[in-house]
Amino acid sequence: MAGVGGGNDFQWCFSQVKGAIDEDVAEADIISTVEFNYSGELLATGDKGGRVVIFQREQESKNRPHSRGEYNVYSTFQSHEPEFDYLKSLEIEEKINKIRWLPQQNAAHFLLSTNDKTIKLWKISERDKRAEGYNLKDEDGRLRDPFRITSLRVPVLMPMDLMVEASPRRIFANAHTYHINSISVNSDHETYLSADDLRINLWHLEITDRSFNIVDIKPANMEELTEVITAAECHPHQCNVFVYSSSKGTIRLCDMRAAALCDRHTKFFEEPEDPSSRSFFSEIISSISDVKFSHSGRYMMTRDYLSVKVWDLNMENRPVETYQVHEYLRSKLCSLYENDCIFDKFECCWNGSDGAIMTGSYNNFFRMFDRNTRKDVTLEASRESSKPRAVLKPRKVCTGGKRKKDEISVDSLDFNKKILHTAWHPKENVIAVAATNNLYIFQDKIN
Repeated sequence: MAGVGGGNDFQWCFSQVKGAIDEDVAEADIISTVEFNYSGELLATGDKGGRVVIFQREQESKNRPHSRGEYNVYSTFQSHEPEFDYLKSLEIEEKINKIRWLPQQNAAHFLLSTNDKTIKLWKISERDKRAEGYNLKDEDGRLRDPFRITSLRVPVLMPMDLMVEASPRRIFANAHTYHINSISVNSDHETYLSADDLRINLWHLEITDRSFNIVDIKPANMEELTEVITAAECHPHQCNVFVYSSSKGTIRLCDMRAAALCDRHTKFFEEPEDPSSRSFFSEIISSISDVKFSHSGRYMMTRDYLSVKVWDLNMENRPVETYQVHEYLRSKLCSLYENDCIFDKFECCWNGSDGAIMTGSYNNFFRMFDRNTRKDVTLEASRESSKPRAVLKPRKVCTGGKRKKDEISVDSLDFNKKILHTAWHPKENVIAVAATNNLYIFQDKIN
């Protein structure tokens, strides 16, 4: 596909797929979040079973100079367990809602993972040496009799097989009454924010027993509740600025220098609704499911049910770009409402240069839009095209009339196969796409 993400003869090709092929997918194996780290060398996924799997990119081999490093499992650990809130008689499921990496400061890697209620800071470190030659214990770990020790020896470090350890360094709990939908690390790398349906809290990474409530939209009477917070993110360069989106399709930008409690926004982004297209579903499909700042910090992108919009932070009254993701579903909103698909929360992501954007759709389709050429493409994550280096063929959806060859009818789309979570390598054209319990990795084709 020309243009999207790269040069004129740019094509995406299959690289890898992770996960079982079984038709019967266990609920716990469904991927619920995907995130590259800042260098792109590590790729983390979280699932509904509370597990985090980290893939590491292998070094390029000299024997095969044209094959770029593949991602292989680096570490797997259980991040969250199912819990029970006895005060409210509620089960707290272990599903990982979000993972966010911290910038690397030393040899170890750190990431934040969260379920509905509890955020954890994990340290992932390597160990390839062990101490031997203790004075007070034998090699098998048994304590020696101090009276039999006649000489002192200096313990030495001996090489051992590489071991990757994941250990929880901080647990940030008991701060959210409602379900956490977002976490975002601030550009000062010392603080991060967490958002639930009605409140946003600001945390210090070193302090677990308190956080500052910076947004609270809970009304005194819950019957007056008209909107909820759907996503929140810190600005990539200005540590005092953050945005949050709402179920009413609006985005508020707040500046923490203005007040300790940011209930009064600094900027309010909203596109006026076209009265002619108003329907019973208008409010549901205008709810924003994801908001992401561009790497430059100049723009932000929002995803609602049918479209992706790019906003200039200097212009609040309308988006500068609007891309239709699956406009052919507008006529199907009634059946999508009945099967609850209309409430699916699709995420979106930028490429490293902010020139292209990606988001998911149904039938394991995902969409890419080139902001410079305005070209777009629909691609499919499927095992049929999972031969090594196989070029992805653009897919087309037929909305009515005569169906051409290679087109798929809108009536035969599989709404159980959906791509909600995608990630784009921060520096290269490598993308990760989560399709139910499988993780697909695609990269640009090298001719």
